[in-house]
Amino acid sequence: MPEPDSADETGGAGARGIDPVPPAPRPDPTMRDVAARAGVSVKTVSNFFNDYPHMRPETRARIAAAVEELDYRVNASARSLRAGRSGMIALIVPELQAYFAELAQDVIEAAAPHGLTVLVETTSGDREREIEALAGARRQRIDGAIFDPLALGPDDVEHVRTGLPLVIIGERQFDGLADHVLIADVEVARTAMTHLLETGRRRILVVGSARTTPSHTAALRTRGCDLALRDAGLELDPGLIAAAVPWTRAGGADAVTEALGSGTRFDAVLAFNDILALGAQFALFEAGLRVPEDVAVVGIDDTEDARYATPQLTSISPGRAEIARRAVDLLVDRIASPGEPFVQVTVDYELKVRRSSSSASS
Repeated sequence: MPEPDSADETGGAGARGIDPVPPAPRPDPTMRDVAARAGVSVKTVSNFFNDYPHMRPETRARIAAAVEELDYRVNASARSLRAGRSGMIALIVPELQAYFAELAQDVIEAAAPHGLTVLVETTSGDREREIEALAGARRQRIDGAIFDPLALGPDDVEHVRTGLPLVIIGERQFDGLADHVLIADVEVARTAMTHLLETGRRRILVVGSARTTPSHTAALRTRGCDLALRDAGLELDPGLIAAAVPWTRAGGADAVTEALGSGTRFDAVLAFNDILALGAQFALFEAGLRVPEDVAVVGIDDTEDARYATPQLTSISPGRAEIARRAVDLLVDRIASPGEPFVQVTVDYELKVRRSSSSASS
């Protein structure tokens, strides 16, 4: 006769046909656990996963060791369910050409270490679509948004103050209503204009200006051009200001073609973004003019297209990857702590000198 098993002898669960209750699973380690193990703040751990460039090597090594010891993995689903969130954020931009396409990729990469999915929405700079993106039904599916407004202005405050965690990039007309990541628009344009003046150019066609409210990017960049000219003892000639709306290749080409057709003399073009500049270069080539020998060209954005243009386009890098990283970090903080004071950050920029603006004397 077989011996009874231990459960039968003790009258335990096996004798009653009931499976034993397994022990509760150990909770997954959190970013806070990693921070505690490494002896740093949660923010520093977030910076580690986001490849923050200004972290001491010893700090990075301690965090990496803690991650390995704890076998930490970002678990977006579990975290979102516990917090009642979707784990998705929106990037709302006018379009996905050049700069904005590259910005979208940077935002996606910056959001990944936080376990966030990025939904990219374009508005074509249409006011109603911008309003819908912030307040429409899609808002129920996202935890927050990074927004680059084009059509909304100071009179649209009620459409921005929706309670949705929000970080605004670029424009300044909503100060005090959301976190902001800004480009130093005045200094960016001032640097670009100063560069052209230092190469010997004096009649510089400014492409992309528009008669808008003073807070808009175009007006700020026009002001930067004016300041650089004043530094050189010159004045901004209204006849050398070419409006271009929207900022597209066609807009840049049309502006230059119109200026040439009207007999306007200029020896350089400063375009307020790279695709305007590329359109300008095309129009100059079509007119039989050489870049940079006859007309120098400078853009703003430092997109990949600028580096592969013929000739390579001089441009101002506005710190796009840094814009994305700071915007995502601010949004993550805003979602976690909605009552904190709003933060405004201005990122650094860099002049990238290439063939399109070689010295007039060279």
